[in-house]
Amino acid sequence: MDEKAVETGAVTGGVRILLRLEGLALFAGMTALYAAWSGSWWVYALLFFVPDLSFLAYLSDAKFGAMAYNAAHSYLAPVILITLGLGLAAPLTLSIALIWLAHIGFDRALGYGLKYSAGFGFTHLGRIGRQTDA
Repeated sequence: MDEKAVETGAVTGGVRILLRLEGLALFAGMTALYAAWSGSWWVYALLFFVPDLSFLAYLSDAKFGAMAYNAAHSYLAPVILITLGLGLAAPLTLSIALIWLAHIGFDRALGYGLKYSAGFGFTHLGRIGRQTDA
């Protein structure tokens, strides 16, 4: 195992590939369910990148930025919403949950993992962005 990965808490190798493939499957699955649900593609396009507004929290500091980003990119809230949307037969709630989960899957497929407070580029899926050797 890569010692630097252990130090950073990031996954490597086959586990990293598996997690990114899971993200791709989540994106594709939620988008397919949204299509089967006959959701409005205008709503999908309008809401797809809304979770990325959490980036603005990084203007405060890295710790708060990571906390806000992780809250917007965790499965917890959209899974609760999808459950409520199905249980209460609330179409808008269900649509929001499907789009939100599709966004999370898209990000994970691209390697944007949950953030550590060390900075935006430090994620559970490894470093993102341009790397400079010290």
